[in-house]
Amino acid sequence: MGRGRAKAKQAKVARDLKYRSFDTNFDDLQRELHGDSDGEIPEQYADLAKEYDDPAAS
Repeated sequence: MGRGRAKAKQAKVARDLKYRSFDTNFDDLQRELHGDSDGEIPEQYADLAKEYDDPAAS
């Protein structure tokens, strides 16, 4: 008892993920995965790198 609402929510989320179209920039993804940026941290993550004292941040 009580599982119906949780199951309906999971089905709704699964349907949303299945039918949503994503705009993926595969060039950026490839650069990130293969490390073509020479160890530089992207500007959008620089503040997080400083917060965790990452030596690559400087």
